[in-house]
Amino acid sequence: MEELIVSLHMHTNYSDGSGSHRDIAMAALKSGLDAAIVTDHNVYVTGPEGYTRDGQKRTLLLIGEEIHDQARSPQKNHLLVFNARRELANFAPDPQILINQVKQAGGLSFIAHLYDPACPPIKEVDISWVDWQVFGFTGIELWNSFSELKIQGKTYLHILFYVFFPNFLNHAPPPQILAKWDELLNSGQRIVAVGGADAHALHVSAGPIKRVVFPYEFHFKGITNHLLTPTGLSGDMEKDKKMIYEAFEKGHSFVSFDAPAATRGFRFTAQGREQTALMGDEINVRDGVTLNINLPEITECRLVKDGQVIKTWNNRETCTHITNLPGVYRVEVYRKHLGARRGWIFSNPIYCR
Repeated sequence: MEELIVSLHMHTNYSDGSGSHRDIAMAALKSGLDAAIVTDHNVYVTGPEGYTRDGQKRTLLLIGEEIHDQARSPQKNHLLVFNARRELANFAPDPQILINQVKQAGGLSFIAHLYDPACPPIKEVDISWVDWQVFGFTGIELWNSFSELKIQGKTYLHILFYVFFPNFLNHAPPPQILAKWDELLNSGQRIVAVGGADAHALHVSAGPIKRVVFPYEFHFKGITNHLLTPTGLSGDMEKDKKMIYEAFEKGHSFVSFDAPAATRGFRFTAQGREQTALMGDEINVRDGVTLNINLPEITECRLVKDGQVIKTWNNRETCTHITNLPGVYRVEVYRKHLGARRGWIFSNPIYCR
């Protein structure tokens, strides 16, 4: 299997971002991303998809959409839509109808901003997802980089600190989101987790001070998605686009925070008598399976079953656990960075049936 690094959930000047599609493509290329997926608010922009190249380096820019009901106040229930290939914002008032339309169009849908509380210091309202009667969506945004500013920014001084020292911002997915993910998984649903940059590259000024708050490059070196694919990118846009979205749909991926150290090479698999399962796959545990975890370096690794931590390792790069118990198994990896324990890797589950 090949490993591709993909950032998603970002905005251009077509909605509330400051840069162009070209700016994002160049930032993604500079940051070493294999692909970036732009999702402007309630506008499907046709035309900018394609490869950007610089010598032997290349990155693929893809276009999705972040859809929400603009008539609702506050504007909750944001849905990330990929590969629908047409405008669907007119279905925003009813999230279930929107999800159904995305599926009918052959697209993927991910619930965004699961927990995005109000932040009084910057006069931002709560935009968390609230309609939990919905079903049939592909997955959830487990970790949103920009939303964490609202979570960590308790006071105006906190906000200023993170604006000027952004590398201290990201800590881990909010426990409320991890708990909701486990709840959905325990209900029998297959729910794929992704990490979102929510990049805007906002230009702000205060008197003589001018600054770009969280440039695109900052997000592209932080919370990303690592996809396991049958081959590397071929340079054929339609072929590569199909392969990327298939990997997302299957959950053959993990959410990573690459700022502390590179997460490339992490693997979580299950080996049975006649089958090997990747993240996102199902496997029969009747005759027992061995869960294998390979870490890029020694750090804290936790194996989670049905929402409960069942094993923790602190001194191994390779971790194994043998089981014949059905359940939903996933992995969380933490490490120290800038004086704090921070989330590093969050795998998609392996479904042991």
